[in-house]
Amino acid sequence: MHHRRMDILYLLIPLSVVLAIAIGAAFWWAVRNDQFEDMEGPAHRLLLDDDDRVAASAPPDKAAKAEAAEQPSGAGATGSDGGRRPGPPRH
Repeated sequence: MHHRRMDILYLLIPLSVVLAIAIGAAFWWAVRNDQFEDMEGPAHRLLLDDDDRVAASAPPDKAAKAEAAEQPSGAGATGSDGGRRPGPPRH
């Protein structure tokens, strides 16, 4: 009876070695392909205001219209920050 319980080790030990090699290979690939190069950039891009990117990519006349649309109509109507949420620091 004891021998039958040990048979599973003949499967589990090679399987765990193969899994460890696969994880090591995936990590090696990620390091070699600069996956860990810029860890903060994607987080900052996620928080950037979409309006800024649209205005920057639009032609100059459309960019001016987009900026005019962002301006509050009345003084103090949207608060002291002009209705804009604070974003990440810009470099």
